Amino acid sequence: MGLPPAFLLQLLAALVAGGFTTLTASPFELWWLGPVAIALLYAGLHTLTPAQAALKGWLYGVALFASGTSWVYVSIHDYGYTGVPLAVFLTALFVTVLALFFAGTFWLYRRFTSARLAFISFAGAWVLGEILRTYLFTGFPWLLLGSGYVDSPLASWAPVGGVYLLSLLVALSGALAAELLLRRQWWTLAPLATIWLIPLALPTLWTTQASEPTRVALLQGNLPQLVKWTSEGQRVAANTYSQLTRDVADDVDLIIWPETALPMTETQARPVLERVQANLPPNVALLTGVVQRDEQERYFNGVIGVGNVEGRYQKEHLVPFGEYLPLESLLRGAINFFDLPMSSFTKGATEQAPMQAAGTYIGNAICYEIIYPGLVARRAQSSDVIVTVSNDTWFGASIGPNQHLQMARLRALENGRYVLRATSNGITAIIDPTGRIVERAPQFQTATLKGEFYAMEGLTPFTRTGSWPAWLLAGVMLLAGVFAARNARRAAR
Repeated sequence: MGLPPAFLLQLLAALVAGGFTTLTASPFELWWLGPVAIALLYAGLHTLTPAQAALKGWLYGVALFASGTSWVYVSIHDYGYTGVPLAVFLTALFVTVLALFFAGTFWLYRRFTSARLAFISFAGAWVLGEILRTYLFTGFPWLLLGSGYVDSPLASWAPVGGVYLLSLLVALSGALAAELLLRRQWWTLAPLATIWLIPLALPTLWTTQASEPTRVALLQGNLPQLVKWTSEGQRVAANTYSQLTRDVADDVDLIIWPETALPMTETQARPVLERVQANLPPNVALLTGVVQRDEQERYFNGVIGVGNVEGRYQKEHLVPFGEYLPLESLLRGAINFFDLPMSSFTKGATEQAPMQAAGTYIGNAICYEIIYPGLVARRAQSSDVIVTVSNDTWFGASIGPNQHLQMARLRALENGRYVLRATSNGITAIIDPTGRIVERAPQFQTATLKGEFYAMEGLTPFTRTGSWPAWLLAGVMLLAGVFAARNARRAAR
């Protein structure tokens, strides 16, 4: 016996919704498709069994991650020394496993809630799923629903409650829209108007800038990833960044090189950095990503300074398989992808003092860390500007760098801070505290991006509280649906 046509239609809608959600993110930025995607998922969901709802959620996740994180294949195949069949298998495994987060969310939603207050509990359940995806098994908060709304009418909510509040409001908007269109619930117009019109009265910028700007240069070496860690690659990197620095040193206060700009340890890089420092004016500071090694022979992905710089940073949130290998004793050596260069890093401390350079306090977020809103908010509490160095060469020519940049823009908006983004081959950019790109370098070119930024004073509501208020609101909304379902069952007895 085949599946009922109505159920098949819902499964098809889930696949379409997954693709629509990808289109809300950069480089497409069709943010208005977010509520449409949610409406497609929400419509008819209360008619399904928990198992059917789980299948619908899983198919949504498959479509979302297959379309939105297709760059994973590029990383595994092009730069992970993995053949096509195995790369396809590993990418498919990645997609199907991540999709289980939505399967679990939809199962829980249908198991413990009812049609009464469904639109409220659905939005709460959605954010609960995003929280679990952010932290469970080291976390992967890529393509959170709210990430595509930095240029939308909802953007002013970001400094108030961060990306999870945006996700909550988009999910609630989609569910309310479905109630309006399918059940003619005209009262839904009031909360919809509230969600989308209140931002017009909210300030976009909650912080104030210093009176004088700081001149900065972000250097983009555009060095091939596949030869980067060879002796020839090390020589080319040293020559490239040394020359780019000499060309710009007299015109700026701060120079930033990207993540592992010099593909060597800090000890090996010292002679190069000393030669660079000898040619720097005394008032110019240089920051660079570099591999640090301590006396216990532990390696850290970090940032250090040259010149008048205080402090250093060690990356706190490492990338599984890229920077450390889960189940290393079992997986190391199994395939080439599990033996990537520099894939045995140690995690840095959670609490690290900001670096000081060019008269500013600098909060660091290396590469992948910029997608974690809570981590960046902690850095912003004690810093004037956020610096994120990254090696986006791993993404190739995919949509990954655009998505990565968009999330960096949202972190700037959430925290009311400039974000200075120096990457190996793009997209290098200076982002202002409203999330607007002030300057950007061309991708896949050797480039120097010069501009100005201001140290920012004060804290946004989100920087002060983090994501807890949005999480609490989502939890209350979910519990409202749970209690409504329990009361309905009691009344039916």
